[in-house]
Amino acid sequence: MTWGEKMKAEFTAIIEQAPEGGYWAICPEISGANGQGKTVEEAKDSLREAIELILDDRREDMLRGLPEDAIREKVIVA
Repeated sequence: MTWGEKMKAEFTAIIEQAPEGGYWAICPEISGANGQGKTVEEAKDSLREAIELILDDRREDMLRGLPEDAIREKVIVA
């Protein structure tokens, strides 16, 4: 399962017109997350995919090598 299939969260999308045409988007909460597209919706979709990939990668990286007896619980942030 991917991060997106396990949980939902809201992030900020900052979208601006690109000088060469189209739009680019960044997410200030997720370092390195950015997207681009011909339309605002395409830029948001691209950004959403980038966020999911980054969070999946970070999760897998942290779980790699974790002892099997480590306690895993959910934390809810409002």
